Amino acid sequence: MSTKISGARLSRAAVRPLATLDPAAPLDDLSWLDEVIGDARVVAIGESGHYTTEFPRLRHRVQRYLVERHGFRACAVESGVVEGRQVDDWVRGGPGELGPVLANGMNSLTGVWRSVRAQLEWLRAHNSTAAEAVGWYGFDLGGSNVSLLPMLDAVLAYFTAADPEFRPDPAIREIALAFAVPSAFGIPAALGAYAGLAPERRDALTAGLAGLHTRLTSRRLPYLRRTGAEAYEWAVRAMRATSTVDVVVRAMAAGDQETALFSREATSADTVEWILGRAERIVLGAHNGHVQRWPGALPGTGPITTLGVHLADRLGEEYRAIGTTSGPGQMLGRGFHAGELFEELPAPEPDSLDGVLAASHDGLFGVNLRTLDPADRDTLRAVPRQCHGMYYAEVDALAAYDALVHVPRVSAGEPDPEAIAASPEDVRAMFAKWQGSGG
Repeated sequence: MSTKISGARLSRAAVRPLATLDPAAPLDDLSWLDEVIGDARVVAIGESGHYTTEFPRLRHRVQRYLVERHGFRACAVESGVVEGRQVDDWVRGGPGELGPVLANGMNSLTGVWRSVRAQLEWLRAHNSTAAEAVGWYGFDLGGSNVSLLPMLDAVLAYFTAADPEFRPDPAIREIALAFAVPSAFGIPAALGAYAGLAPERRDALTAGLAGLHTRLTSRRLPYLRRTGAEAYEWAVRAMRATSTVDVVVRAMAAGDQETALFSREATSADTVEWILGRAERIVLGAHNGHVQRWPGALPGTGPITTLGVHLADRLGEEYRAIGTTSGPGQMLGRGFHAGELFEELPAPEPDSLDGVLAASHDGLFGVNLRTLDPADRDTLRAVPRQCHGMYYAEVDALAAYDALVHVPRVSAGEPDPEAIAASPEDVRAMFAKWQGSGG
């Protein structure tokens, strides 16, 4: 395949040059997105890897374009649904400094970067003068997808308000605490601690969560009368995320990565659909592997039904996905859990989607896949794979995305000092190690 498409590139007519990644710059160079967006209710912006400088800046620009030019009223990101309430409160004008919000309101280290600070500061400023505020949501599980406590504690707090005579079994939280970790750096430790639990303890946790879920849903009407619909809906979201993390950790500890991925993607899609009941149009930001309308896979797994596949099935033409590709630079490293946050990303392979786009234009540009001529469509049909950071995954770009944006070079994100200072000790230590090594 590499020989067959060696030197392949898109035509000049397919290339939509972009002026800048500066979120504050004029937005007219994004007007070609109007044809892509149409009447979509959810528009997703992908990224090839987390924690870079360029992809969050691109997402910020597109978010701003969709909010200001198309009336989108919610931003949803790949972070915890419960934790995200802190961010939503702040961007709507709530009190407090932004550093702790970045550290604690977005999990898996997604918030501790200057580029993310700029997004939230822009959104708060926009909301301060807008007739209708734009909300901020996390759609992912929370707890860095291994710790139940952020979601479970929200559920237990709700029961205290809705059902004060009910006394949940304290063993539920005690068992969850045994493998709780403060950040994504602790994922290996969390999985090891869970694997060390006696089988009957794991089963008791799963059974206890099932009991909480049944009580919450079966008493819906009296709970609604006591707390109102808003509090109840958030409790249901937190309960669903808690139960799914339990499934994910159980599966991962058993080496069953596919079950973990299927479960996470389906619950995330349910959360996005729930957000649609609260905001008419959503701009969604996540990894390409989540937003693509194409089965995803990690090394060693079979095809996984992604968030994007779920949303396309449920929303049809009302879901649009904008994927990203990149040239070389720095990308999230395989030594992440040891504090080696980034490593050098080589130039893309010529038979990859990234390689074909890199050969098509020297600078930053976009491609509307919905309006390509037949020759360009044939070029992309011959491309078998896309770069997802440090590995390549199979993809059919025309089926997976409605548009692409190519970033010619990627660089490591710049940490936000206030967010790092407000983060758990393990995060502060890892960033000190990385920066001390020249990161």
